[in-house]
This record gives sequence, C-alpha cells and structure tokens, in this order.
Amino acid sequence: MNSSKMEKIIDPVDLKLLKAELTPGKKLRNTNKGGNEIYIIDAHDSPNLMREIGRLREESFRAAGGGTGLSVDIDEFDTMEVPYKQIVVWDPDAEAVLGGYRYMMGKDVSFDEKGQLMLATSHMFRFSKTFIKEYLPHVMELGRSFVAPEYQSSKAGAKALFSLDNLWDGIATIATEYPRIIYFFGKMTMYPEYDRVSRDLILHFLWKHFPDPDELVRPLKPLMPETDPRLMDLILKDSDFKQDYRNLKEAVRRLGTHIPPLVNSYMNISPSMKMLGTAINEEFSGVEETGILVCYNEMYPEKRDRHTNSFWGEWIEKVYDRFPRLAGNDSVAERLVERRQEKRNRIFERFLSKKGRKKGKK
Repeated sequence: MNSSKMEKIIDPVDLKLLKAELTPGKKLRNTNKGGNEIYIIDAHDSPNLMREIGRLREESFRAAGGGTGLSVDIDEFDTMEVPYKQIVVWDPDAEAVLGGYRYMMGKDVSFDEKGQLMLATSHMFRFSKTFIKEYLPHVMELGRSFVAPEYQSSKAGAKALFSLDNLWDGIATIATEYPRIIYFFGKMTMYPEYDRVSRDLILHFLWKHFPDPDELVRPLKPLMPETDPRLMDLILKDSDFKQDYRNLKEAVRRLGTHIPPLVNSYMNISPSMKMLGTAINEEFSGVEETGILVCYNEMYPEKRDRHTNSFWGEWIEKVYDRFPRLAGNDSVAERLVERRQEKRNRIFERFLSKKGRKKGKK
C-alpha cells in the first residue's frame, strides 16, 4: 500500500478507560507463562479496549508490511450485531495490551441476504456444502492475530518470548470450555516482501504434508506458485514429515530468510492439519493468506496440554471456592476433569461416526 494513502494511526487510548473495562467477569484466566492475564471482550461491552486493539493491530500489521491503511483496524465484523469476540492478553505489570486474536463460533455465524456466510474470510474463500453443514457447527474461526510492537523485541524478555504461547493459552481454554468446538479454522499470513521462492517452498510443503482431499474450503482466486514444482520436489524429496521439514528449513535458510514464527507454529501443532489454499487479501495491503483447519482433539498432546493443564488447576480452585468441602480431595478433582474431557471425546466420536456414514453412502 502506498504510504501516502495511509491515515495517521490514532493515539493510545487512555489507560483509565482500558482498566475500567477489564472487569473480573471478562477475565478468562492467567497465562501459563509470562505472568499475564487473558480477557474476552467485544466491541459492544468494551468499546475503549476495542479501539486500543484496533490501534495496535494496525501498528503491528503496518510494521510487517500489511495493514488496512486506516487510522484504526476495526471492521464491520468487529462491530456487527453479533460481533467477533476478542481474546486480549493483558500485561498487568506494564498495564498494556500485549496481543490478541479475534474469533467467531461457527454456531453463531449467520448468512447475508445473498446467502453468503458472514465470516471475515468469506471474501477470499469458498466454503463447500459439507463444510457448512457438517463442520461449521463445530468450528471456531480465528483471525487478526497480533503481538504489540513493543513485545516483538527480545528486549521485552519473557513477555515477548511467551507472547504467542499466551495467545494459545486463550484459544485452547475456550475450546476446553466449549467441547462442541472440534476445529480451528484460520489463516497463516505471509507478507509481500517475503522471499518468493521461500514462500513457494513453504506452501508446497503444506500441500504435500497437510492435504485437503475433500476440498472443504478453497480460495476464490488461488495464488499459484512462481517456482517450478519439479524443482521444489527435488528439494522437498522426503515422505517423512520430520525429514522433509528439515529439508524445508535448510532450503529457506540458504535463501537468507526463515519460516515465519506463526507459520512455523501451525506446522508443528497437529499431524492432521489441513491446508486449504492461498489467496491474496487485497483489502489488507496484498498479504498472502493461507487457510488452515486444525482438529483440537488431534493436536499433539504436548502442545495441547501445555496450554490446558494450568487452566484445569485454576478451574479446580474455582470449584473448591464454591464447594469448600471438596477442597484437597484430589480424586474428586481428577474425576471432574475426566468427566469434562469424556464429554468432548463423546462429541468428537459422534462427529467422526456421522462423517464416516456420509462417506460410506457416496
């Protein structure tokens, strides 16, 4: 985007207004690491926090080569009648927003007058009937992930080191509290300035190891590779994921760059992730967005448990506060957690069974 067309970003929102909206009822949990707090808000119940999020999103995305070019990154999906919820990571020491994500539960998605899904990704992706009917009720759509610029520097210490981890604390906790959420649908972003060959290698790797044979979701205007696929096959020559991942990292390193952190994070989150294709987001300075679908139940246990184990500890403490007679009874605590997890497993098994029956009829 031409810098001369960019609006001046708004000034920081008054701290007193932000703190007034960070009420106990909106707090989700403490972070697993970094000593931060996670809140869930929306534009209606926390308009000042929403403006601060919009300011920081625009700052962060512009610094990386994207952004809306507006004075604040807030769109109609943030402010509609049933708006996207915002995951807010709050640094209580610095009294500042560290980062955030926005999300929409599939069960809350409505259709516009043209019959199109009112999702932030609808202008870029085509959703199959199978996805809408079978998957969407179990989907949590994620987007607009950001870490405030001051927390992207190593000078911020542990706060910066665990910033992405803190965001996943929020995502995993929401999924834990809503067992009907089986899938995360979102986008991985690469910016126009990123090396072309490295981008093509990453996308080629994703298509190879995380295919979507059912074509659940596809870009309306797919971004095609500029690098010869035959050359990429020679570089990414192994069928084993770990070995081919080493091939990818080495090739990208030789090209003088690295795999973007968020992309790297998603690559190592689940063996069953689905790559849904890549499109250019013209409304966001031409960044390249790759759709992905991750099954929560099939995430690597060490990744999932890292974000949920500490949450269960907090949850049990709340149960003890409400029912003091249970305090200190570890067997009761374990059974309460098991029952919650069993409910999720039953829902997932029914989903898989239903999907299997549908495939059998084809």
